[in-house]
Amino acid sequence: MARVKGAMMTRKRRNKVLKLAKGYYGAKSKHFKMAKQAVMKSGNYAYIGRKQRKRDFRRLWITRISAGCKANGMNYSTFMNGLKKAGVTLNRKMLSEIAIADASAFTSLCEKAKAAL
Repeated sequence: MARVKGAMMTRKRRNKVLKLAKGYYGAKSKHFKMAKQAVMKSGNYAYIGRKQRKRDFRRLWITRISAGCKANGMNYSTFMNGLKKAGVTLNRKMLSEIAIADASAFTSLCEKAKAAL
């Protein structure tokens, strides 16, 4: 059986990694060994970052809702409990948008939450 030389596939694999490492500082964008390590690490950071982004946005929404609640004389947890008992099923993202853009609507939501408690 004839011997198969792997030069073409090896070069393709290396060029793929070097393309992903384009723009990295120093030898990380030029040398395959260092580029491979940098690409693997950056992939891990990207994976972790996708999870953290969800946490960060939720934290931001809760902070905005809490600030709106404080302006209406209640705290976040009683507000959310009141909304749940009142049967209002708005998510935190929408509640934070309402708190920023439409203060009067948020005040009416606070009144509904107070009435339900």
